[in-house]
Amino acid sequence: MSSLAFSVLFVVFFLLTLGLRFWLANRQIRHVLRHRDRVPAEFSHKVSLATHRKAADYTVAKTRFGIACLLWGGLTLVGFTLLGGLQALSSALLGLAGPGMIYQLLLVAAFAVLAGALDLPFDYYRQFVLEQRFGFNKMSVRLWGLDALKGLLIGAALGLPLLWVVLQLMESTGSLWWFWTWLVWSAFQLLMMVLYPSVIAPLFNKFTPLADEGLQRRIEGLMTRVGFASKGLFVMDGSRRSAHGNAYFSGFGAAKRIVFFDTLIERLAPHEIEAVLAHELGHFKLRHIVKRIAVMFAVSLAFLALLGYLKEQSWFYTGLGVTPLLGAPNDAMALLLFMLVLPMFTFFLAPLNAITSRKHEFEADAFAAKHSDANHLVSALVKMYEDNASTLTPDPLHSAFYDSHPPASVRIAHLNGAAA
Repeated sequence: MSSLAFSVLFVVFFLLTLGLRFWLANRQIRHVLRHRDRVPAEFSHKVSLATHRKAADYTVAKTRFGIACLLWGGLTLVGFTLLGGLQALSSALLGLAGPGMIYQLLLVAAFAVLAGALDLPFDYYRQFVLEQRFGFNKMSVRLWGLDALKGLLIGAALGLPLLWVVLQLMESTGSLWWFWTWLVWSAFQLLMMVLYPSVIAPLFNKFTPLADEGLQRRIEGLMTRVGFASKGLFVMDGSRRSAHGNAYFSGFGAAKRIVFFDTLIERLAPHEIEAVLAHELGHFKLRHIVKRIAVMFAVSLAFLALLGYLKEQSWFYTGLGVTPLLGAPNDAMALLLFMLVLPMFTFFLAPLNAITSRKHEFEADAFAAKHSDANHLVSALVKMYEDNASTLTPDPLHSAFYDSHPPASVRIAHLNGAAA
């Protein structure tokens, strides 16, 4: 393939992806606004019109903000590639460090810092304008800044050593470097599943053992019924940052722990919390987590094999605005270019992931209905939709393309059928 042909191919996929995403976003906005002033019949006795309108307005505001982010992301992508941004950054760092491992590490680190800085105003707007307007933001600017700094330091502490190992493998293990890299990457992902709950997450949030003895007994009874063992039940101070609520379990193997947002504990009744947790445990008992991990590993292996081919092709670099180095490794540049352009070529596969995820949600709901009370899960979901201002009337096509969870009306209809 010539560099011109690859440039044209990239531009075609870039425009198709942006065009489809704009079209879907506008469908979502029009559909939600069209149904803004009427609560769906199945929710008419559970959700007020004011709450329904707030959810519609929040959804529309998020979607419009997403369009702005999409525009900015498209501009920065073109700026880094076809307009020569990465080439300029590479030239500057070559002049500073010369070719070699230090240059490659600096290239990835500098790109990460620069890309993060370019997105920072949008992150600020999301938190302190959009979320604030709808009453969800609980963060101070100081806490937001500390979170960003912690994320940067943790990313550097974990990412730079991993990057060094990957670059060493790319340079010294021959044509099968991508396979050895995949083994290292997979081991790193598994390690993070073990370390995240007890080492990383507490750097951002406070986790305290569940103090409500009645709720604890109810949850332990559920875990006994379904055969689930964890290292503890914890409440996370999610209200420091957001009014949104959730529950999840994290970790892997013996490090599994169940976590409730304090906002969820305050809002839901004990029997509703039990039903929500039964759904989450359904994902574990039905091996959804293992299946997702297996798919993630298989996909990463395929993509690394593809990168193994692309990094040896000069048109891959020149077609994206970069002149590859002669007589020196281009591994870091190959990683960056691949990471930047891959979403343009794989976006059309997004519905496949959404379909699988929604299937798992239905299965976990059925599991919860079997091991708790479907009516309790329905009442909990209605409260969570209300508290999180989740629209009850998404555009069907937008939902089918993006949403990992089924629409509220479809999901609750399935649960009502299970309860009948």
